Amino acid sequence: MAEEMELDLVEISAKADPPVCKILDYQKYLYQQRKKAKEMKANAAKIVIKEIRFGPNTDEHDFQFKLKHAQEFLQEGSKVKASIFFRGRSIQFAQQGEKQLLRFAVELEEFGRAESMPQLEGKRMSMMIAPIKKK
Repeated sequence: MAEEMELDLVEISAKADPPVCKILDYQKYLYQQRKKAKEMKANAAKIVIKEIRFGPNTDEHDFQFKLKHAQEFLQEGSKVKASIFFRGRSIQFAQQGEKQLLRFAVELEEFGRAESMPQLEGKRMSMMIAPIKKK
């Protein structure tokens, strides 16, 4: 029947008794599958990560300025990576940097939640803050 219709005979389920087959244009079927996969990928939510960097001795005004930017990023739906970069001997102030990151997370509590605690990686201490989903 498939040859008469100039189509392909595709086996759907080989384990069934009798095996289940379908007559269809296999190339068209593959094209539709790729098209569906492409649409699903396009509709998938893209995660954007914005990074905010400051030092361990950042002044209060600069801290508030960066805090305001982080709030805007979280309201847009982006994740925020807050990181403190230690230059030279400023690595001695690691505890001060950790306090600053924790304060940053507490101030942003109504806009996002901290995904991880501050982690020191080389000369950089960072933490991720994810936006709170709106209902």
